[in-house]
Amino acid sequence: MALLLSAPAFAQEGKQTLIKKTTNFDISGDGTAPEWNRADWISLEKRRGVADYTTRVKLLYSETGIFGLFSCQDVKITATLKEDFANLWTEDVIEVFFWPDESVPLYFEYELSPLNYELAILVPNMDGTFFGWKPWQYDGDRKTRHATRIVTKEDGTVTEWRAEFFIPYSLLKPLRNVPPEAGDQWRMNLYRIDYDNASAAWSWQPVRTNFHNFERFGVIVFE
Repeated sequence: MALLLSAPAFAQEGKQTLIKKTTNFDISGDGTAPEWNRADWISLEKRRGVADYTTRVKLLYSETGIFGLFSCQDVKITATLKEDFANLWTEDVIEVFFWPDESVPLYFEYELSPLNYELAILVPNMDGTFFGWKPWQYDGDRKTRHATRIVTKEDGTVTEWRAEFFIPYSLLKPLRNVPPEAGDQWRMNLYRIDYDNASAAWSWQPVRTNFHNFERFGVIVFE
């Protein structure tokens, strides 16, 4: 949510990435679905903290929603919360923010913990004042699909955790520019927080003060 970051050197031009189209497929948490072979890895950069882990993300979109896959190198899982819509950002978590319509300061935030608990909210951000709203009638074709996998060696040592999810366009209503068509662009950012001994943060696009600096989001282009 509102994790503060040290102010990084901000690139004059925001990052841009292309998202390829796919048919719908099942979510397993391990990212082994063959459809993922079509997507390139997006690397997240460490912005704060001592932990020096690799964090990568893949994205795809279909006729009905957006697929995401995070690969988070780790040696210690810090996750105790066992409830959806809890304060997941206070422990290990991945986050994705989608801002489909730049004419309004309103965007979608999705978080997923290593224990497979989620937070899905719509965030109005009025001059830096923001607070998320939970979805209403969150079932049926409005419900996300998600799964996680903690990867360990034979001796039980943690090496990585993975998070895989599907966000249906129907959940993003009534945001404009949804569903996207080929050539459309959305603003987006990707994040990870880790709490081994002290908190560390990664992001795709650098932000000035916190994850909710939506004017600093990068751009995704739908193939």
